[in-house]
Amino acid sequence: MEGISLFELNSLVKRSITQCLPDEYWVQAEISDVRSNTTGHCYLEFIQKDPRGNSLVAKARGTIWANVFRLLKPYFEESTGQAFVSGIKVLVKVTVEFHELYGYSLTVQDIDPTYTVGDMIRRRNEILKQLQEEGVLTLNKELDLPLLPQRIAVISSATAAGYGDFKHQLNRNSAGYYFYTELFSAIMQGNQVEESVLNALDAILERQDDFDAVVIIRGGGATSDLSGFDTYLLAAACAQFPLPVITGIGHERDDTVLDSVSHTRVKTPTAAAEFLIGQMDRAAEQLEMLAEQLRESVLWRLTQEKQRMSALRNRIPTLTLKRLNDARMELLGLKNDLKQTTILLLSKQKHKLELLQQRIADASPEKLLQRGYSITLKNGKAVTDASQVDTGDTLITRLAKGEVVSTVSPK
Repeated sequence: MEGISLFELNSLVKRSITQCLPDEYWVQAEISDVRSNTTGHCYLEFIQKDPRGNSLVAKARGTIWANVFRLLKPYFEESTGQAFVSGIKVLVKVTVEFHELYGYSLTVQDIDPTYTVGDMIRRRNEILKQLQEEGVLTLNKELDLPLLPQRIAVISSATAAGYGDFKHQLNRNSAGYYFYTELFSAIMQGNQVEESVLNALDAILERQDDFDAVVIIRGGGATSDLSGFDTYLLAAACAQFPLPVITGIGHERDDTVLDSVSHTRVKTPTAAAEFLIGQMDRAAEQLEMLAEQLRESVLWRLTQEKQRMSALRNRIPTLTLKRLNDARMELLGLKNDLKQTTILLLSKQKHKLELLQQRIADASPEKLLQRGYSITLKNGKAVTDASQVDTGDTLITRLAKGEVVSTVSPK
């Protein structure tokens, strides 16, 4: 039995597909393995994954011819802010092709960027929702930016024009504020953004006490390079970073996830520098206000004290006279009290003397003699003991009235 050739079979398949699928079709798919060659053609692969197990359920080769790709790529990236790279979901208009040698493929004729934008927004919202559920979404926003943010850790590409603009704006500020900046170099576009920025954050974290804030800036570059700032890992790291994070990654249309979790989001690197200078301006204004309040308070206090001293000075003569009169009256009172106390004391002492005088008088020899007592004297001294006298001694006995002289006779 004679069969047909493979070419004939493939030709049959090609005619069948052309007849059955003659139109253009809008197809939803994820793109992978995106490659372009020197001729400008783009070769890619469309895939569809099982949402439950993430395994592939469909796959097809795709081609975008150079005349279409040079218009489609910039249109897509400008509209979405997303690079035309592997891993994004797209809605493309395709024709179904079958080539006898290369087989089945889809030729892209057009693309709808709004579908990709919607998917990007959905992914951003999913990341933000996850961060919210984890309780970390607003942690960095809740940090207090230092009153004088002068020590700045900068994450940027060393060669980026935006980094130069940022440094120039800080160093040439009209007020002459001093800023210390240290660059932690990172790749700010392409597939390595997430890993590179995370490494820079880790390096800053090891020296967090050396800095007041972190500035992530990206100057210039295509808006299509912003997808690296829409990742969960980078957003979670910034949301939980212990220093305030300021982002200025050079775009004005939509906030990235990183912008949404950072402490402060500005549009450009220059705006980031202006924000820091503005913080210093506000601190200076506050200090000037406090200084003015202090000056006014001192002047008010001096005025009050001057008025008080003047009032006291005016009261001195009156107070002096009053005090002198009070003292005079007090002295008069004390004088009268002293006089009365002295008289009373003298009276008491006189009475005591009179009592003593009476007791002395009652105890005098004369009183005793008047009571019938007598005093015997020998040689002018009172005799109190019989052994004091001898036979023949002359004694004088003194009575209340008169004396009796006697001679001691033998027993």
